[in-house]
Amino acid sequence: MLDIIPEILTAEQVAQCRHLLANAAWQDGKTTAGHVARQAKQNRQLAADDPLTTQLGNLILDALVRNPRFMSAALPLKVLPPRFNRYENGGHYGNHIDGAVMNAPGSSQRIRTDLSATLFFCDPDDYDGGELVIEDTYGSQSIKLPAGHLVLYPGTSLHRVTPVTRGARIAAFFWVQSLVREDSQRSILTSLDTAIQHVSADTPDSDAVARLTGVYHNLLRQWSET
Repeated sequence: MLDIIPEILTAEQVAQCRHLLANAAWQDGKTTAGHVARQAKQNRQLAADDPLTTQLGNLILDALVRNPRFMSAALPLKVLPPRFNRYENGGHYGNHIDGAVMNAPGSSQRIRTDLSATLFFCDPDDYDGGELVIEDTYGSQSIKLPAGHLVLYPGTSLHRVTPVTRGARIAAFFWVQSLVREDSQRSILTSLDTAIQHVSADTPDSDAVARLTGVYHNLLRQWSET
């Protein structure tokens, strides 16, 4: 399931991030790529141990926890600290699938990448190209979102970033290990959660709300991995 989640960050938070990232110590993105991905990758990234990576990553993690839509769609068990990349002057990333398991920086903890996420810091008019193209069950999806918006999609998806021919595309990216491994099951739970919220808003005293909530939690109990 591909989910676009608006306004993860406020306009003020986006402006703060862009100001700090403007003079960041960007490095060649190939240094963090595997052998196959290195051939397809042309961008710049912040080092995982850069203090700015930690500062802005914590800002994003705090915002994610407060966002009901992200929590409903991702059902996060573990979230890898966000990283940051920059594409310009023809920079791109060819077709690839993210690694299935990744190490958390500075620890021995390993995280299964059930979901991939990209959070945009630049508005679409700021640059040409730079679309995130995701191949999913519904075909090819081209994503280029306003600053502060996030796209969440299955880590199993083949995806790429098209060449940036004008301006710069700056974004955060990270991965989530979900309580529910299977994308189809997460999709069912998200749809059910959304329906519960609508019924609760329309008829808050309805017995259906309690029954549907019970179904939701029983399915989560059956499908979750902790």
